Amino acid sequence: MTQENRVVFLKGKKVNLRPVMKADLPLITRWINDPEVRYFLANVVPQSLEDEEAWLAGLSKKKDTHVVFVIEKADGQPIGVMGLHGIHHVDRTATTGSFIGEKEYWGKGLGTEAKFLLLDYAFDTLNLRKICSEALAFNERSIRYSLRCGYKEEGRLKDHIFRNGKFHDKVLLAVFREDFVPIWEKHQSEEYQAPSV
Repeated sequence: MTQENRVVFLKGKKVNLRPVMKADLPLITRWINDPEVRYFLANVVPQSLEDEEAWLAGLSKKKDTHVVFVIEKADGQPIGVMGLHGIHHVDRTATTGSFIGEKEYWGKGLGTEAKFLLLDYAFDTLNLRKICSEALAFNERSIRYSLRCGYKEEGRLKDHIFRNGKFHDKVLLAVFREDFVPIWEKHQSEEYQAPSV
């Protein structure tokens, strides 16, 4: 895709969020099957290109309740996927899910910026009031980045997820609009530094 034909839905400083396209599916298939990436996700069975095509086709029928984006660097390189799931327009809630598939960009703050963009969209455009998230207890990087975005731990499901021969807690997190807005305003300023957690 040429620079002038690039699609950008939400523009950030280091990353953009854009719709998932059919051309992304081979890359997403590689990411979701990578053992190091998959270790932190709910998926435990192989995913084929056909599986991902069916997933994308299903998304187009669920636009009222699911919004999924490709995370791309400012230069257009796709590095991951992020979305809002189970959007409930009466309760004004949703759940986020995300992963960075390009492991060289783990721990670089790109996922945090992508989450900021997604949360601003959820609260300011979709008029949601509470966004939930889940993380495996050993996924400290995911928990830290959620806390930086204003999430708070709401509870744990003890010994809920089985990975590598043992059970682990699932951490339940959520952020309310009123807690996110001041953090978002600081993030938009040049001098913003994410608080250490």
